[in-house]
Amino acid sequence: MLEVIVALTILATAGVSFAAVTSNALESEGGLIRREENLAVAERLLSATTLLSRGDLDLRLGRHRVGDFIVEIQRPERDLYRIAICEVAAPEIETLVTVVYRREHS
Repeated sequence: MLEVIVALTILATAGVSFAAVTSNALESEGGLIRREENLAVAERLLSATTLLSRGDLDLRLGRHRVGDFIVEIQRPERDLYRIAICEVAAPEIETLVTVVYRREHS
């Protein structure tokens, strides 16, 4: 009888541990899915911004809020534009960054 109680206790402990691990895994998966969706939106915003002309980029120099993101456009050199996308919740962390070349027309 004692052996049965010990076996059931071990089985119950293993079951509770398995349930906790499964719950944590599902919670992590949900967070990763949200992060992936957020990155997809940021990527679309970055793609749209990189298609802007030189004049449009010049008009948008600086930091501007676009929905849940902040778009920062800088011009480190005459023909180069640095575009960074940050989340409003963490504006100090750049989610995506690229540099585009826009030649000045003579």
